[in-house]
Amino acid sequence: MPIIVRLDVMLAKRKLRSNVLAAAIGITEANLSLLKSGKVKGIRFETLAAICEALDCQPGDLLEYEPESGRAEMRRAG
Repeated sequence: MPIIVRLDVMLAKRKLRSNVLAAAIGITEANLSLLKSGKVKGIRFETLAAICEALDCQPGDLLEYEPESGRAEMRRAG
């Protein structure tokens, strides 16, 4: 997937543990773990806003777009 989740980076920068963030934003540690690993298909804006508030960051600090090499090459050729 071309969307990379950088939540672990922000947690490290803020010196905050996953379980503390999960409790602060009202989601389970398991769901936060799935989000951190990028194994989710989507995220509610409400959850994203809560994470940003808790970590004092912007959505762009947490999410990054990295095109898949095959798709990028197809777009350039087309």
